[in-house]
Amino acid sequence: MSKYIVTQNVADCIGCKACEVHCKDKNDPGEGAYFCKMMEVESNSGKVPSRDFVYMACFHCEKPWCVDACPTGAMQRREKDGIVFVQESLCVGCKACIIACPWGVPQWKASTGKVDKCDLCKDRIDEGLEPACVTKCTTNCLTFSEVEEVSDSRRQDFAEQLMQNRK
Repeated sequence: MSKYIVTQNVADCIGCKACEVHCKDKNDPGEGAYFCKMMEVESNSGKVPSRDFVYMACFHCEKPWCVDACPTGAMQRREKDGIVFVQESLCVGCKACIIACPWGVPQWKASTGKVDKCDLCKDRIDEGLEPACVTKCTTNCLTFSEVEEVSDSRRQDFAEQLMQNRK
């Protein structure tokens, strides 16, 4: 796992997708591609149907399958912080990383004939800034922090909140 994490307060999210818009604006992943996605989750399990929005982006895995699958070394994991990224100059567009990722994170960029993905805006992080998706979140429901700063109780609260909204 990366040294960094983006967490979400599901209760505060209104599904405006400002995170998607600003990520696309900064990274230009191409038509139909998203480096982060606000997934709509509906439940009809209670008396009243409910709808929540769950933020999904790259998990920056400890042992990323996309990195292992890349035959050219274009898909890399930074040693200093675990951020997984694509070195575009090395990518030959074989799409092995897309196939290897169980969450479909790497995206095909037709304009370049290469693959690209969320890199947590590593250039911004290196400058001491937060990722674009977090800084432009309308309701401030997205939070960027180091993994160690996110307590177990906060993680448990997130899981319970998500499950409570499903009832």
